[in-house]
Order: sequence, then C-alpha cells, then structure tokens
Amino acid sequence: MTSSGDLSAELRQRITAGEFAVGSKLPTNAQLMAEHGVSKATVTKAVAALADEGLVYSSKRAGTIVRSTSPISLPLSRYGRVLTPGGAKGPWETATAALGLDGHMKFVSVERVRADSELAALLNLSEGDELVYRVRQAVLLPSDVVQLQHSWYPAAIAEAAGLDRDGKVEGGIYGALSGVGHQPTSASETVSARMPTEDEATQLRIGGRVWVITVERLTRDAQGRALEVMRAIAPADRLQLTYDHLPLVGGSGDTPH
Repeated sequence: MTSSGDLSAELRQRITAGEFAVGSKLPTNAQLMAEHGVSKATVTKAVAALADEGLVYSSKRAGTIVRSTSPISLPLSRYGRVLTPGGAKGPWETATAALGLDGHMKFVSVERVRADSELAALLNLSEGDELVYRVRQAVLLPSDVVQLQHSWYPAAIAEAAGLDRDGKVEGGIYGALSGVGHQPTSASETVSARMPTEDEATQLRIGGRVWVITVERLTRDAQGRALEVMRAIAPADRLQLTYDHLPLVGGSGDTPH
C-alpha cells in the first residue's frame, strides 16, 4: 500500500528529474488518488510535505505548482552601481541582469506614517515624526516574487526625491536620493533568519516551514544623516547575499581580529 511518504518521494523524484518543470502543475488530487489508489488524506499529506520542503506551492485557482528553488546571488557591489541619477535600473534589476535574469522591482504601495520608537531611533528622529513608507516586491518576470521590501524615509527627504508618489522609481531609490543631493555613502545591514508569517508565505509562495532571510539595512549620506530603513524578507533557499571585496584592514593599518 502506498503511503504518503512513498507518494511524496515519487513526486519529489519526478520534480527533480524535470518531469514536472518549474511553473507546471502537479496532477490534481483526484488524479493522484486514481493513479496510486490512495485516499485524499494520503495525497494531501504527501503534497504538504513537498510544500514544507519548498518544492511546490498551492494556489486556490491554479492547483499545486512546482516552485523554483534556483539560488539568486546578490552582491553587495550592486549598490555602488546605481548611485548615478538618471539610471535605468535599480540594485535588484542590476544584479539579476548580471545573472542573465529578468528582474523587476514591483511597486505595491506608498503611504505616510508616524515613526514608532524603533524607526525613530534608527533614523535619528523623534517618535511620531512623519515618514514615507514604501512597499515593493523584487520579482523575476513574469511573476516569481523573490523578495518583499518595506522601506521608511524621513518625509522631507522622500518628498524631495519623489519617493512619496505612487509608482515605480526608475533607476532605483539610491539614484533618486543622489539626484537631490543625498547620495548614499554607507549602508549597515543586519541579517537574520526566521519562520515566515502566514502573509509572507503566501506572497512568497512558500510553505510555512521554509525559512526566510530577513535583512535590515540602514543607509546614510556623507554627513551621516540616515536616509532609509529597509527591511527585506526572502526565502532562505533562494537568496544568497554576497559581501564581496570587504576590506580586512582598518584605517590605522591594523588587521581586525
């Protein structure tokens, strides 16, 4: 008798072998039940195991879809390539193009909010000061959402750079900031990992047991003024953050320990 483990192992092998390509549908529950002579509960458990591994995701409209697990490497140097105003691509689009991929930054929403104590401390503002809050998705076309981005900016800086408006910022946020005299000069990133929220799992099309990488980036200009707090969430089995060519010798000539 076929168990859920047997069924998930067979489907996993067929996915790995390419019989079910990325973006294709698995057979329906009814088809799998008929093909293997198993119950609906067995099929449901087998497919859930594949979703927990990140191999498939379920859509109420489309059924069970094979998910891409191809890694995407994002080098730290992507930021330095987009500081000139008027460019056509932002960091995500620049990095994915270098990999031969068609990346796109999708605008989701923009609104004005009040700084909570944590954001106020990061941006060197007072709690309750006005911020511009932008939400975006880093996508591989046509519809592979790889990263969720939430960004906050001091209202005056956002207004000057046009970040308070609806729509995509052509050339990226850094180019827009540079164009109004706030060239990003330094960025500090904190990287961690955790389980996704239900909403994050839905947007990223992952099972609830696929871990996500979280990145909090604080960007400052040459005067040390905080320009942006960005928080990104991405599947840990997809995103690779490459911190390339970091200096190992400090300004005093001492090698850090």
